[in-house]
Amino acid sequence: MTRVDGSSLQSHNRPARVVSELAKPVFFVGFMGAGKTSVARKLARTCGIASIDVDTYLERREGKRVKELFAEVGEEGFRAIETDVLRELAEKDPLLVSCGGGVVLRPENRALLAEKGYVVYLQVTADEAASRISDLSTRPLFQDLGTARATIEGRLPLYEGVADAVVDTSGKSVSAIAREVRGVLEREGILWQRK
Repeated sequence: MTRVDGSSLQSHNRPARVVSELAKPVFFVGFMGAGKTSVARKLARTCGIASIDVDTYLERREGKRVKELFAEVGEEGFRAIETDVLRELAEKDPLLVSCGGGVVLRPENRALLAEKGYVVYLQVTADEAASRISDLSTRPLFQDLGTARATIEGRLPLYEGVADAVVDTSGKSVSAIAREVRGVLEREGILWQRK
């Protein structure tokens, strides 16, 4: 709030915005519905840093929805585009990057994640993921719970293999998960407040 004389007056409703910095990119991995994008956005807002969603960035860059790309170029073609986008984002100033659920499937992606950033694995069960996703038709690889459970089980060693930190999201709000992740990042020296 600004006074007529130009001096600023801190609003009593909102705390002063904290501006933080990242030592390196922070990549959020996990199955769809784990809260990767929501947690990255919440953390970005509370810390005054930038976040980006790989799928959203990819859709804007390619001019097509993920679902359309899957239909046109198949999963392998989509994964190649995803790798290119991941490489591009890893070279930018450090950001909070929410990755697609299948980013860990390609060895080159796992190597890129490990080499370029700090990886936070947000764990979620298939049942909880299904309850969080409002429109399953937008998720080409989520046909039913049985398939989702098998997919999570198959990807589990890959998620755990790239993770620098693991956060269980079951029964937690986005704010609670973001606070937990922030604590981890601060303890690890990945995130700090700018002086």
